Amino acid sequence: MKLGVVGLPNVGKSTLFNAITNAGAQAENYPFCTIEPNTGVVLVPDDRLNVLAEMYHPKKVTPTTIEFVDIAGLVKGASRGEGLGNKFLSHIREVDAIVHVVRCFEDENIIHVDGSVDPVRDIETINLELIFADMDTVQRRKEKAEKSFRGGDKKAGAEAELAAKIYAHLESGKPARTYPADEEEKEILDGWFLLTTKPVIYAANISEDDLGKPESEIRHLDRVRETAKQENAEIIVISAAIEQDIAQMGPEEKTEFLEELGIGQSGLDRLITACYRLLGLISFLTVGEDECRAWTITRGTKAPQAAGKIHTDFEKGFIRAEIVPYDVLIENGSMAACREKGLIRSEGKDYVMKDGDVTLFRFNV
Repeated sequence: MKLGVVGLPNVGKSTLFNAITNAGAQAENYPFCTIEPNTGVVLVPDDRLNVLAEMYHPKKVTPTTIEFVDIAGLVKGASRGEGLGNKFLSHIREVDAIVHVVRCFEDENIIHVDGSVDPVRDIETINLELIFADMDTVQRRKEKAEKSFRGGDKKAGAEAELAAKIYAHLESGKPARTYPADEEEKEILDGWFLLTTKPVIYAANISEDDLGKPESEIRHLDRVRETAKQENAEIIVISAAIEQDIAQMGPEEKTEFLEELGIGQSGLDRLITACYRLLGLISFLTVGEDECRAWTITRGTKAPQAAGKIHTDFEKGFIRAEIVPYDVLIENGSMAACREKGLIRSEGKDYVMKDGDVTLFRFNV
């Protein structure tokens, strides 16, 4: 999974990226310090792996990962090539979801490109550029479909009709993901790879002083939350400055620090949870003396395709999956005990994987 971290210049985007990936991307107080996208791979925290490691004492423990991409700051006119707009738009097409950092803190020492802090205005600035870019894409799709329809391709008529509807939707200032598409329309839309169909998480970047306060007391936050609701987007509240401090801490110090702040989880943990929820992702687990490992799949994935995440041969030669839910395994203490009590299920090709399934795939190549 690849997440694009976007936002206007100087909203804390690269600071947040540095904190959650520890990748050392530049973070300076001037626009366009990020030109080429920096990337960082983050381990997905999963307490279940720690428990399984205590049970199996494996040679290694391998969490699943998420890739974050820090994309250049955007300005008005990006869809027409202003600033680094063309690069921004090409890089954002390559990600699975967008983490849109919006500034909800005041600091006279950090320049805002529009002269004042207004996160809803900033959201509109970026959304409009993505919408303008999508309007160009949809217009080209419409013209191509109409030409094919005149040439006798009946299916192209439906595509041209949908393109007209989507264009009108975009023209009204709404992202394509809020268009109420039916299943047939959704299938067509998926093939257009529009920027505004990508899932979005708004990361409301607040000051260190505001962290731990009731949300009603944090300036701008209620407006960002309302905007996210209207757009079918997620929102998390985060302090990039605090996340940068946390990134330098060891596990015990980090836990104590979070408890002192009264927030329980780091921003990274909450961001990853939100990403999984937004993209419909789950993890299954494999265990043994050599390795305990988590694997990410899309909710609804069947057993053979899950096996294919481990190795293509597992999917090709799939026979069955031997499965015990994580909670059942922990309750009984070992796979041997689960097997003795008949708690390990044998599932075939139509089995839909569940989050936390501890799985052994049987295959024959």
